[in-house]
Amino acid sequence: MQLDKVVNYHKALADPTRIRILILLAEGELNGQVLAEKLGVSPATITHHTTKLREASLINERRDKNTIFFSLNHYFIKSNATASVDLIYKNANILGGAEGMDDKNMRLKESVIKNFFTSNGKLRNLPVQLKKKLIVLENLVSRLEKGRKYTEKEINEFIMNFHDDFATIRREFIMHQFMFRENQIYELNPPEMWARWDVLT
Repeated sequence: MQLDKVVNYHKALADPTRIRILILLAEGELNGQVLAEKLGVSPATITHHTTKLREASLINERRDKNTIFFSLNHYFIKSNATASVDLIYKNANILGGAEGMDDKNMRLKESVIKNFFTSNGKLRNLPVQLKKKLIVLENLVSRLEKGRKYTEKEINEFIMNFHDDFATIRREFIMHQFMFRENQIYELNPPEMWARWDVLT
């Protein structure tokens, strides 16, 4: 199983300075110089730790001229924490099938697939609402082969069978942890790591 995302998440948190950076950023966006002053460390130390946090998708960076500002990636912090629990307990509700899914969620899933996919399986458009978007993405990735490594070209061609905007959908696969990318090679994450739509309100 592809555990890299969960492992990287916990590695990123396994340092007191990085935890303190996240606590400070919870109050709002800060640049590296301010973080260094507040923590009493050098700017180089901040650069080292923010690189680790960014690689684990826990923070975002924004450049304004020569200054880099950092902010929390709230969604990934929460979803990675949830993924760890789900991975350990192997919650059956996120395996993509009907087993364990209540009637309300089953009806929603069927409704979204009916409304956003044509009769010949083409995706009309990607939903704006996160819950519906995750249902559509889950439906798409469930057609990929588990354990197979895909080149970026192969993923693009797969997506184009359903929708022309392969770049956006490919990014969504990564953002919501349906797939893992390394050196331009893509592979399905285990379902336990997929972003869950059935827990969203």
